[in-house]
Amino acid sequence: MSILCDTFDIHRSSYKYWVKHPKTSSKEHLELINKVKAAHETSNGSAGARTIAGIVTTDGSPLSRYRACNLMKKLGLVSCQIKKHRYKKGTKEHISIPNILNRQFAVIDLFARKVIGWATSKSPS
Repeated sequence: MSILCDTFDIHRSSYKYWVKHPKTSSKEHLELINKVKAAHETSNGSAGARTIAGIVTTDGSPLSRYRACNLMKKLGLVSCQIKKHRYKKGTKEHISIPNILNRQFAVIDLFARKVIGWATSKSPS
């Protein structure tokens, strides 16, 4: 045994640990995997490792965010956030309410009451 460990540059304690380590998943580990999958599905795929760890922990199974991250990688689960709404730029002026006054607004400093700028954008951005 020691010759093989020396040949492959492996510590004997690591080999002994690997031999004693169970090859099949335990019942608790399988339940934890199922809870992680269920938490990911209930969030519609938007929950990350921290959120999933919090959900599973409140259900009664202690789970750290690092272990949740490793389980998500193992299961191929990815957090996918919903994109924020973006305003569409208006191409036409509203027909029923034209700009009759045709005013040019200026930005005024409220403390000094002086004009800071004359240009403002017509788009919401």
